[in-house]
Amino acid sequence: MLEPAYQADVVVVGAGISGLAAAHRLTSAGVTTTVLEAAHGVGGRMATEKVDGFRLDRIGQLLSTAYPELRLTPGLDGLALLPFAPGVLLHSEGRHHRAGAPAGARGARGALHTVRALASAPRSVSAPRLPGRPVPAPRPRPGAPLGTAVDQARLGAALSRLAGTPVERLLARPELPAAQALAARGLPARTIDGFLRPLLAALLYDPDLTTSSRCADLALRAFASGRPVLPEGGAETVPELLARTLPPGTVRTGVRVTSVATNAVTTAEHGVVRCRAVLVATDARAAAELLPGLRVPDFHPVTVVHHTTDEPPATGASLLLDADRGGPVAHTAVVSHVDPSRAPAGRALVSSTVLGPVPSDVDAAVRIHLARLYGTSTDRWETLAVHHTAEAVPAMRPPHDPHRPVRLLAGLYVCGDHRDTSTVQGALHSAHRASAAILTDLGAGRPMHTAEPLSTARAA
Repeated sequence: MLEPAYQADVVVVGAGISGLAAAHRLTSAGVTTTVLEAAHGVGGRMATEKVDGFRLDRIGQLLSTAYPELRLTPGLDGLALLPFAPGVLLHSEGRHHRAGAPAGARGARGALHTVRALASAPRSVSAPRLPGRPVPAPRPRPGAPLGTAVDQARLGAALSRLAGTPVERLLARPELPAAQALAARGLPARTIDGFLRPLLAALLYDPDLTTSSRCADLALRAFASGRPVLPEGGAETVPELLARTLPPGTVRTGVRVTSVATNAVTTAEHGVVRCRAVLVATDARAAAELLPGLRVPDFHPVTVVHHTTDEPPATGASLLLDADRGGPVAHTAVVSHVDPSRAPAGRALVSSTVLGPVPSDVDAAVRIHLARLYGTSTDRWETLAVHHTAEAVPAMRPPHDPHRPVRLLAGLYVCGDHRDTSTVQGALHSAHRASAAILTDLGAGRPMHTAEPLSTARAA
């Protein structure tokens, strides 16, 4: 005999952060909701592996204190976000330079004043100084490493202006690939290649800057407005917190959905599940299998290599970027300095991200590169894990609509980072939009009936 059907107002397919966040908004409005997940745990790509007391993120996307949805999403009130050191640490020509640290209002005015003074200063610094007139700051040599006072002033002024620019204005700008847009704005090549390219690679996982310039501007605005952070305990704490704070029995794992309609889903284990609306909240490829005709984007592959050592590099809680692009590592950090819960006492966890194609011997190539970046031997470092995800982050090449429709027709909806921006903010925001559309179509979310549990499905 078929298992008894679980009837609910809304069935959410997928227990990643989009589906779980949408379920929170729906249940908060009094809508009976069931989340069905094919895997035996929640979280999707936001997964954390436990190895000998270490917590190792599979992809390790950076979060930001400037992501509004981290504050607005119900269920995330107890999320602890641990910040990196202000700005980023750039490795260039064998040296480390800190850049992009927020200057504050007074510092921003000072940076802007410095830049204006530089623009109006005479080009020759060898001219005699007139009494009472300050000596203009020297202009950086074209090949000089990024990190001079002039660079810092220019970056501080540019980031301060960006932080104060409304999102609507950024989305109204002409759209180009990010690399072309940055060059067209007259930014020096040394600023693009020495700071913006490695920074955007860390934020968007796109080292070639093919991302839509509008999405790149949003990422830079978040960096300028806030701080990069990690969730305490690993990436999995975000979906686990969302699942744990939903009403008991809402999430059902180990249930594979094979087809969807506007008023029902069909599962491999429990037959048909009747409902008033269906929200597909899976990754882009799985969503297209359930919703034929849905576009599947290209993806950026990501490989994360985790090492441990008892002699951690002296970079503190900094996010270290390679401005020289002298090896496979795009960015790296002593993650245990940011979040001590990710490593046992007396050990350091160093997590490094490789973008694009993976070298044949990725661990050896990463060790050689890390030795240069950190300025220390990595021979005695122990490799904990190498995680490769071929479809880690949806690409956002132009033209890219960061608010793609979430309502396909009355009763059928879709959300996820592939409908917005391919960030945690985008995933949560798409869930916000989808749940709002469902509540509108259901008429303020009046419950249809009392939910009946599946007899053999496991609760998350």
